[in-house]
Amino acid sequence: MEDGNREDVLSNLPDHILLTILDRLNVHDAARTCVLSRRWQQLPAMLSQIKLDVLDFLPEGTTACYEREIVRINGAAVEATKSIMSRRDPSRNTIHLLSMKFFLRDNDTISIGHAVGQIMATHKVETAQFAILTEAHYSRRGDDDLVYYGRNFMLFFEACPGAFGGLTRLKLQDLRFGKSDICNVLLTCKQLKHLRMFNCNSGVWTTLQVEHLELGELEIVNCSFRKVVLISLPKLTQMAFHGWIAFQDPLSVGDVPLLETVDLTNVCLSSHKMVKLSEFLGGTSVRNLRLGFESEKIWVQPEHLTRQLAAVFCQLTFVHMAEIPEGYDLSWSLFILEPAPNLKELYLTCRPMVRRSGIICVQWKRTGRRGGHSRIA
Repeated sequence: MEDGNREDVLSNLPDHILLTILDRLNVHDAARTCVLSRRWQQLPAMLSQIKLDVLDFLPEGTTACYEREIVRINGAAVEATKSIMSRRDPSRNTIHLLSMKFFLRDNDTISIGHAVGQIMATHKVETAQFAILTEAHYSRRGDDDLVYYGRNFMLFFEACPGAFGGLTRLKLQDLRFGKSDICNVLLTCKQLKHLRMFNCNSGVWTTLQVEHLELGELEIVNCSFRKVVLISLPKLTQMAFHGWIAFQDPLSVGDVPLLETVDLTNVCLSSHKMVKLSEFLGGTSVRNLRLGFESEKIWVQPEHLTRQLAAVFCQLTFVHMAEIPEGYDLSWSLFILEPAPNLKELYLTCRPMVRRSGIICVQWKRTGRRGGHSRIA
């Protein structure tokens, strides 16, 4: 079939089919279809999924981001946001997904925030996400830079309450907050379902207290908090906690009745206290548990069967222990089996000091009243 005929076949498709195709593209690629015809020019204004990623504006094959390039692509992202929001078809008042990834840079972010806020005021937005990047992710930056980015973020946040009030997902990185900043963000973001913080803190040895009615997923990765306290998260189902610095009790779990998936990873230093999972996860009944080890020693303390340990593991069905240091035999991990009558799968991966790899698959038959048959891989 000739190129012209192929274009005719595509152009003859009804709008809802073309929009389904365009919804699979990001804003940058969807906008490029406008050159095809006058009809195609109208379609981006009717999209039900708006996905803008500032990194899509990098030249093809580019992996590094330098300051001059960041200024250029962030400016392009701002203009694209303004364009698509201003031309939005008012009759299509539902947006299923609004996903924005951009660099935290002074007026750029406020321009994006205002455009998003205006759309949220006139449209129903089912899922709205901000993924906010900083230049620290691409170059070495010190604590002063994190303070600078933290202040810039709060200026952005305070200037755009309409946008943040409608967010359901928020991803932050490289920010040092003021003492009450995170609390204020959570109070404003009442619709928030997912929060991810990478390399964030509120100063030296501060405690992060989390309380939210809607939050369902929480990721805290390489953040320098003395302690994380989950006060009340009635809808929290998933939590990832990677890289804590505290030597004593880095996590306190309060009212989290629906928590079922937990991912814990840490480097164990000689000064770190060994963690007892019965205390670390006390008050929960997790179903899926991942434990990651990034050092030459484990940070989990094997425990004898107790009523408290049995309560934590009574619903456990899946366990993955990743990168167990060499020298710890299989028996070390078996303390999880006895208090977990519903366990179906236990995956163990080792991190050998020499270059070799392998997977061990064994089966065990439970003894005692419950019986059963399960699999370790």
